[in-house]
Amino acid sequence: MDMNIIYCCKLTDLSENPGIVPELLCALDLQYSSWQDRELKLSYHMVYCETETEAQNVKTQINAMLPDWSGFGVNVSDVETLTVRREDWSEVWKKYFHVIEISDRLIVKPSWREHNATPGQVIVEIDPGMSFGTGQHATTSFCLKMIDKLADTGSKSFLDAGCGSGILSIAAAKLGYKPICAFDIDPDAIRVSHENFELNHIADGSICTQVADLTGFAASNTVQYELVAANILGHVLLQNREIINSFVKPGGYLILAGILNSEFDGISAGFCKLGLKMLESFTEKEWTSGLFKKA
Repeated sequence: MDMNIIYCCKLTDLSENPGIVPELLCALDLQYSSWQDRELKLSYHMVYCETETEAQNVKTQINAMLPDWSGFGVNVSDVETLTVRREDWSEVWKKYFHVIEISDRLIVKPSWREHNATPGQVIVEIDPGMSFGTGQHATTSFCLKMIDKLADTGSKSFLDAGCGSGILSIAAAKLGYKPICAFDIDPDAIRVSHENFELNHIADGSICTQVADLTGFAASNTVQYELVAANILGHVLLQNREIINSFVKPGGYLILAGILNSEFDGISAGFCKLGLKMLESFTEKEWTSGLFKKA
């Protein structure tokens, strides 16, 4: 047995309540850890095993129990076995983040990776931590592409609803949008956003931020924006569509992301009933995002 290897069974969890699976794993007396990816709107659960055989047995056991777990609202999309070396976990996850070319002009890179920028390229540096996005996921990438695409139409006001790492606000600032406002329900997201603003040399206070949900932000906001990006869970978008629509200036644009394929048509129809028109959409794996224009 290689003592430098850890055998694992990894669960990808799309459940609306990320606390259910840990309770079920605990009931099985399994040793595990869990973390959330706020960009993908999902959770990961890693069960640790002493041998490869044990990891395979755990995978078989969990797959057999998933039909029963679904009755508790559990939605696990993938169960897989893998091995990792006994390294510092705070460093291991960094291996999976690379330089991303969003467009010929817009580049996103983690601060620990090098990139030789060409003339005219805009570089967004991002340090997400374990739980915040770097643009790797299709929903964030779509938002960034739309921000870049619409930047040349002139200086625009921008609202980042559910800002996570602050990546969209940073890109907007570097592409000339102003004023910019960002909010998130998670105080840690606002803290990480400010760290990333500083990393990108964005002047303190040039992006206004607020810890709030959609209702709370609406209560304190009197401004309409020329571009709004809402990278939020689909059911939250649909329930709050009138509030989100109120943020968009007439003639302005709305980016909706973080939506499961099965939910997109209904959400799109709900927003179109409010007077928005879908201009384009993009689907990757189980996620669909769309760009809308307000009449």
